[in-house]
Amino acid sequence: MLENIYNIQLTPYKDGTIVMTATNNEAENLASKPYKRVMLKMSGEVLMGNKDFGLDSDTVKRVASDIKEVVDLGIEVCVVVGAGNIFRGVSGAADGMDRTTADYMGMLGIVINALALQNALENMAIKTRVQSAIRMDSICEPYIRRKAIRHMAKGRVVIFAAGTGNPYFTTDTAAALRASEMNCDVIMKGTKVDGVYTADPKKDPTAQHYDRISYIDVLTKDLKVMDATAISLARENNIPIVVFSVLENGNFAKVAQSKGKYTVVTNT
Repeated sequence: MLENIYNIQLTPYKDGTIVMTATNNEAENLASKPYKRVMLKMSGEVLMGNKDFGLDSDTVKRVASDIKEVVDLGIEVCVVVGAGNIFRGVSGAADGMDRTTADYMGMLGIVINALALQNALENMAIKTRVQSAIRMDSICEPYIRRKAIRHMAKGRVVIFAAGTGNPYFTTDTAAALRASEMNCDVIMKGTKVDGVYTADPKKDPTAQHYDRISYIDVLTKDLKVMDATAISLARENNIPIVVFSVLENGNFAKVAQSKGKYTVVTNT
């Protein structure tokens, strides 16, 4: 039965050993997948495209298409997106608003982005669920860990909304937390640049790209990959962080297969 499904060839040798070789396309695809389950973290600014604020429908569709490519590879995907395109809690607090109130407003902005991304994915026939850390039963599911894992096991994309549900915690921390709870193999941090550099490459043309860097170096060099709480949580749970450019069409799928240009943040 196994041989019929995977077209496995058994080659016996004189010393008694047997080498098993899988030759069908399905087995080749399985061999080429470095990850089983990934967390995609991206900022809300990604979804506004060239606009000054809000959502750009073409950009949302393009991001959804990139996610679909990864799902089509057989990789389970969950997503955390920010709300910088709608409201940023820290800037609101800086303008005199109470920080806690500002952060809760930011969480509502995250839900808006999550619903927009869900709609775009479902228009591409990708089954998607939004789970919110703040109960909004009329529009999405509450966050339930076991249910989220079951959704992904069935091939559905799960978008985690409303951050951690608590003020003073960023969506970076929410992504690291959910990735830990979901037993993700990696956190894919989609940014506007193709990895981590010694300095801002847009401001410093001499900035050098890191292919690999440790969590400790990210913290001590203050490289702003993710906030310190998120880095520490990923380090504690030994979850690698892959930083790549989410602006390049199709790059998510390439990096998910360890292709293209990116930076890996890990213990070594």
